[in-house]
Amino acid sequence: MTHRQVLEALSGLLLAMFVAMLSSTVVSNALPSIVADLEGSQTGYTWVVVATLLTMTATTPIWGKLADLFSQKVLVQTALVIFSAGSLVAGFAPSMEVLIGARAFQGLGVGGLTALVQVVIAGMVSPRERGRYAGYIGSVFALSTVSGPLIGGVLVDTLGWRWCFFVGLPVAVLAFVVLQKTLRLPVIRRETHIDYLGATLIMGGVSLLLVWVSLAGNQFAWTSATSYGLIVAGLVVIAGAVWVEIAVAREPIIPMRLFRDRTTSLATAASVLIGVAMFGSTVYLSQYFQLARGMSPTHAGLMSIAMVGGLLVSSIVSGRIISDTGRWKKFLVGGMVFVVAGLALLSTIDESTNLAVVGVFMCVLGVGLGATMQNLVLAVQNNTAHSDMGAASSLVAFFRSIGGSAGVSALGAVLAHQVAANVSSGLRDLGVAGGEATSHSVPDLDTLPGPVRAVFEGAYGEASAHLFLVAVPFAVVALACVLFIKEVPLRETVMRDDELSPEVKAELTITKEFQDR
Repeated sequence: MTHRQVLEALSGLLLAMFVAMLSSTVVSNALPSIVADLEGSQTGYTWVVVATLLTMTATTPIWGKLADLFSQKVLVQTALVIFSAGSLVAGFAPSMEVLIGARAFQGLGVGGLTALVQVVIAGMVSPRERGRYAGYIGSVFALSTVSGPLIGGVLVDTLGWRWCFFVGLPVAVLAFVVLQKTLRLPVIRRETHIDYLGATLIMGGVSLLLVWVSLAGNQFAWTSATSYGLIVAGLVVIAGAVWVEIAVAREPIIPMRLFRDRTTSLATAASVLIGVAMFGSTVYLSQYFQLARGMSPTHAGLMSIAMVGGLLVSSIVSGRIISDTGRWKKFLVGGMVFVVAGLALLSTIDESTNLAVVGVFMCVLGVGLGATMQNLVLAVQNNTAHSDMGAASSLVAFFRSIGGSAGVSALGAVLAHQVAANVSSGLRDLGVAGGEATSHSVPDLDTLPGPVRAVFEGAYGEASAHLFLVAVPFAVVALACVLFIKEVPLRETVMRDDELSPEVKAELTITKEFQDR
């Protein structure tokens, strides 16, 4: 494909990625209104988020494997249709039960879009050229992250919460049409054997563990019998999945041979740890701005521009330089150094820290994430055979999602425990009765007396900083993993040398000699 053809097809892929990311961020400000309107509970509030997370994470490697077996164009369009159907049902949902089911179905499409966009881009351009397009992906990430909460807030205040699910439908339809007209990828026909048993066990095991990390500390204690039961059941099912993938499946969903490559193994480990550090800490920044600084949801969303701006610039600049030089490891290492530094700096904030200083710290973290996230996938794709591209690409996203899910839940439990302890102590010092019960509730700051409000703001400010401090060791270990990755210069062909026919190799050699002259 020419550069123009790639850009035309990329526009459809980026629209698909935007609508997938928007579905997660646009609903955040609408959840209180949704739960109140549908007469839901705190459990329902949690499951509206968890349902999408479960199906998205559990199906990511399955979509990736399917991309190695079937038409990637058809798969992306199928994911768009699934996402649209789930959104439509969610928008008309008459009860919390229907909404949660629709969100789970919507997550199937989001998982497909998350996995397949990277795979399709890998099928259009070589690793050497892929860096120049990383900036576009970073831009979409930035736009959806910043605009999602703002769009959601406006829709809830004007048209109602149901439009938070309808708003993505026109974008999904446009993406479908654009891809139909512009995406031209060869479909390699070969005998296929779908690993139904492995897919079922992977989804089951991952879902059990994600249910545990998502609900432990809220619906049941971390050390309860329910927790132990979910852990044991999840690990047993995962062990069964590994056995099936190694010994039984002819076309395994996650080919274990991928882990023989040091780059893939280390990048996968780093992705888990980055997921913990990134999602587990930054997801609570909005809560910090709202509950420690007294901002509205809209203003809290605007504060994220500092981090997203750093991510955007970093991903564009690093992608351009990598395409020009073919060298990528220094950006991975430098990016992780910035991530560690950003988290360490954010661990010093409290409820009185100057907002400009907080913005600078967030920008440092954003710069690190921009140089790290896409380039980890690029490093894996560069070492992977084209026939395994889908499975390898989705592997990184899969483990990053698992790390993020675990980080959000575990650090959320740490936050809740520390806030409760600090609020109880502060209210006791003020002589406020019933402080133990009040400390576990999420406050409406505008309704609180000045001294009590100050107690809550101080508690959330201190606890938020503690989360970033807890995330630092995970980022340090991720940096160590990146340091041990062996740099292989980016290849200039979509396929590896051992996959090319002798005729193509000869043609490439002649072309290179001509260019050298």
